[in-house]
Amino acid sequence: MIYHSPAGELLLAETDGWLCMCDWTTSARHASNIRRVERAFDVSYRDDTPLMRRAAAWLDTYFSGSATAADMPIRLAGTEFQKRVWQALARIPSGHTTTYSDIARMAGADRAIRAVAQAIGGNALSIFIPCHRVIGKDGTLTGYAGGLEAKKTLLALEGLHI
Repeated sequence: MIYHSPAGELLLAETDGWLCMCDWTTSARHASNIRRVERAFDVSYRDDTPLMRRAAAWLDTYFSGSATAADMPIRLAGTEFQKRVWQALARIPSGHTTTYSDIARMAGADRAIRAVAQAIGGNALSIFIPCHRVIGKDGTLTGYAGGLEAKKTLLALEGLHI
């Protein structure tokens, strides 16, 4: 299903009642994320399922600025290393940021910052797995699959103005 957010268009998909994709359609990694998820799972892009309605409703709440933590069943498609990185991202609380080196440490890969950055770039569950909360070591905004304007929008929704 396509979700039209104030920050850009997202493709949502599920597999067997699990959310497996919430990916920016303009991302350079979008096609490879789709291939990876479709190789791993039997994917549905239908918008009339209970899970898709629930995910869209949560995104509506998020973009209105009043969302609480997402309680969504999520299934990750990736290597064990990628999954560790994405699980570390999921622990960043709303309204907070962290750095790539912090995520590397949380994922047990202190010296693999570039590999961590690549894994973050391959996150197919944006917003639900909050990679927008990762900033540069110097406090500046760094790349984001939805673009820097989308990243600024998401952080501002969470009360951060960077």
